[in-house]
Amino acid sequence: MRTMGQLLDRKGRHVITVNPETVVKDAAKVMSDHHIGAVMVVKGDGEIAGIFTERDVMRRVVAECRDPGRTPVRDVMTTAVACCSTKTTLDEVRTLMREKKIRHMPVVEDGRLVGIISLGDLNIVEEEIRIETIQYLEQYLYKP
Repeated sequence: MRTMGQLLDRKGRHVITVNPETVVKDAAKVMSDHHIGAVMVVKGDGEIAGIFTERDVMRRVVAECRDPGRTPVRDVMTTAVACCSTKTTLDEVRTLMREKKIRHMPVVEDGRLVGIISLGDLNIVEEEIRIETIQYLEQYLYKP
């Protein structure tokens, strides 16, 4: 069974972060520049403070008519962050993401952030697994 560590080894472990004092406008620009739907909010000591997502922008900034140029992400980020480890399986993460209705999950090892995966990342890997399974079955069924 594939794990988050294996997924990160293929995808990469670089995580785009902002600090809690970053204003929403700048965080949104970072997300836009990197074509991502969330950034991790990390304190100076490397501790995870939260996650700031497109959903946070809509619900806590736009819907509440906050000024994105003056509102720090610490005031509008999600602080209850579900995390997994590099040993967590794809199935476990998919189940947790479905139950919590989240699209991004940080991967933590020994208390430090080592990567982040999205629902899209999981979908890509699961599609690859399906293709491999089909190819294996075709070889098995039609082997001369």
